[in-house]
Amino acid sequence: MGRVLKAVTPIPRTTLTAAAFEQLISYVVNGSWKAGDRIPPERELCQQLGIARTSLREALKAMELIGMLDSRVGDGTFVCPRTEFLSRPLLWAFTGTDHNELQDIMEARTIIEENLAGLAAERGSDEDIASIGQAVQMMRDSIARGDSILEADMAFHMAICNAARNEVLQNAVQLLRNLMRQWIYYKLLIPDVAPTVLKRHLAIYRAISSRKPTTARSEMRRHLQETIRLVTQVVEQRETHQAGARSGQQPARSEAKQSPALVSKASAGLTTSRRER
Repeated sequence: MGRVLKAVTPIPRTTLTAAAFEQLISYVVNGSWKAGDRIPPERELCQQLGIARTSLREALKAMELIGMLDSRVGDGTFVCPRTEFLSRPLLWAFTGTDHNELQDIMEARTIIEENLAGLAAERGSDEDIASIGQAVQMMRDSIARGDSILEADMAFHMAICNAARNEVLQNAVQLLRNLMRQWIYYKLLIPDVAPTVLKRHLAIYRAISSRKPTTARSEMRRHLQETIRLVTQVVEQRETHQAGARSGQQPARSEAKQSPALVSKASAGLTTSRRER
């Protein structure tokens, strides 16, 4: 059960759906409705706001579209974390982005996360560091099963954010990782990458658990710079593949490590991603 939320203020009947949308947003922005809260039922909101159910539903749908609310059939409608509705418009803008924008995102991520690793080594509690270790074990177990390590990878980096004790930077990292998620997934499809990623994460974890901020920063920087190189490789392969498809020619292999299967999966995944959004 979510928290018991205070009654909302009725709005004048002369306003339209847009006014209801703006007022409902204010409850999220000012903290009256917090992340994870279940909002009141439609009937109750209609009575409190003094509007028809049709207008309310249009406003709620708009809030779902921008990522502020999550409607779950049979369970209710819940407030999403701020990073979800902060990153959703950026995700739309990011689809089809050019190399410069992608490089900027990866550079920003490197700057923030390497310093968060140092803060985690300085500030993290024993429980925080144990959570980082659990994410490493999740990664090891996923590799042993032959599964994707994407979720374990995400859990690892967010555990470091939690240990750093800086909510602003934590939100920034979550936003950047949402933008990078599909490219991280494609990076992990490259043959033999997962064991290398595990090795890098293990080095970061050991530095943090040993309370060595400088080493933690350098290990995180090393890992993320390698990610930049691999993600750039995936993007270039996809663009080469698409250019060859448009011209009807077989794309040239510029590097021995390029994988046709990877390019095919990446291209198919991006097409699916655009349809879903």
